[in-house]
Amino acid sequence: MFSVTVRDHIMIAHSFSGEVFGPAQKLHGATFVVDATFKRPELDDDNIVVDIGLASQELHAICAGLSYRNLDDEPDFAGVNTSTEFLAKVIADRLAGKAAAGELGAGAGGLTGIAVTLHESHIAWASYERDL
Repeated sequence: MFSVTVRDHIMIAHSFSGEVFGPAQKLHGATFVVDATFKRPELDDDNIVVDIGLASQELHAICAGLSYRNLDDEPDFAGVNTSTEFLAKVIADRLAGKAAAGELGAGAGGLTGIAVTLHESHIAWASYERDL
């Protein structure tokens, strides 16, 4: 299996509902380093996994749409605990949509999976992986 990973970051504010979250139930900020990994079993005709420039560009567009926002105020996330795990899935699903729409280039049609990892810090991170 071949893979290519691109990186960006998001800076958000949010709060959580539920005792399990302790003090994070209050509004707080978070900065995540975002890694998006694109996977395929065979390289395309150009011997690449995906156009790394387009992958970087589209990940950045998704991150820009989330950054500098209070996610509690975003209609897409109304009543949702926007945990690190949940946000990894949101970003992976949005990247999958861009791949399906051809926004990652013609060669992206051979992708078989996307994994997104959000690094909360140097000691904690969460990931979501999906098939295409």
